Amino acid sequence: MSTNDRILDELGYYLLPGAGGKGPAGVMDEARRGEELGLGTAFISERWNLKEANTISAAACAVTTRLRVATAATNHNTRHPLITASWATTLHRLSGGRFTLGIGRGVPGLYDMFGIPSITTAQMEDFAQVMRTLWHGGVVVGHDGPLGKYQTLYLDGEFDEDIPLAIVAFGPNTLRLGGRLFDHVILHTYFSPETLQRCVKTVKDAAMEAGRDPDDVKVWSCLATVGDHLPQERRRNKLIGRLATYLQGYGDLMVKTNEWDPAVLQRFRDDPVVQSLPGAIDRIATDEQLRHIEELIPEEWTRHAATGSPEQCAARVREELAYGADKVILHGALPDELEPILTAYRAHELARVAT
Repeated sequence: MSTNDRILDELGYYLLPGAGGKGPAGVMDEARRGEELGLGTAFISERWNLKEANTISAAACAVTTRLRVATAATNHNTRHPLITASWATTLHRLSGGRFTLGIGRGVPGLYDMFGIPSITTAQMEDFAQVMRTLWHGGVVVGHDGPLGKYQTLYLDGEFDEDIPLAIVAFGPNTLRLGGRLFDHVILHTYFSPETLQRCVKTVKDAAMEAGRDPDDVKVWSCLATVGDHLPQERRRNKLIGRLATYLQGYGDLMVKTNEWDPAVLQRFRDDPVVQSLPGAIDRIATDEQLRHIEELIPEEWTRHAATGSPEQCAARVREELAYGADKVILHGALPDELEPILTAYRAHELARVAT
């Protein structure tokens, strides 16, 4: 295979980015197109509307032959563990081993609204251990741990499935858990180089302390990718609207992780325009409202996205890999929006090989 045809295993993208675009049916075209462009992994972020993870993952697996498909993330506490273990095994076999089950902590505020207990690090660790037991034909009897109380958990004694597990991680406890027990650790968008390097080190050190080969745990940078080839309003929604939505949901954690000024977050929260929006900003704000919100967010907070020309975006992707990420998710962009960036990324590889 030539460099120009190489599968870009180090790069991924999200299916149905954001709120899901025009609807769930788009996932099939997006999966096919991502595979056609040579991307390595398609990720699915579950939303409780029209982005139910089981269905979307199955559709993506069914219409592709090589592309890996991963949830990043679903939540372990919204389904019985046997249901999760079963659908992961089903997708694993349906896809010929291309499925990765990724979980995350979720947004506590939503859990409070819906009457669902918040997720703890101990629960996610317990969940991973139970999944691996079930996938390898084991029986869990009299379980009484952070995951819950279960008299018996059992799938099939003949199962022997090596299904990769991923975890979306922010804080040090979850990062260390990823290093100890998971195969992939997926970071958040808008991380500075220093934050990325610190997170990678935390994961790799934890893997080594657990007796694992650190290279076996792949850390994904999640890089907001918003090229200048897109219309200005769309760029503003992807860059400012998306970050503002994250600040709505878990701003304190983002500020703490990146060591940003919490006073800026408080001014954002107190702003009348922000307070007037009764839902996710990237989904309902007008461009006029986004222009106002853009004035509330320091340039420092968005500068670590991939922006500019396709060549500049491609160079920014290479920087993430140089900072220590094993792989990079080109976040918030559809495959067709990524095509010129991937062309530039491959052109750099061809030039490097030629010299």
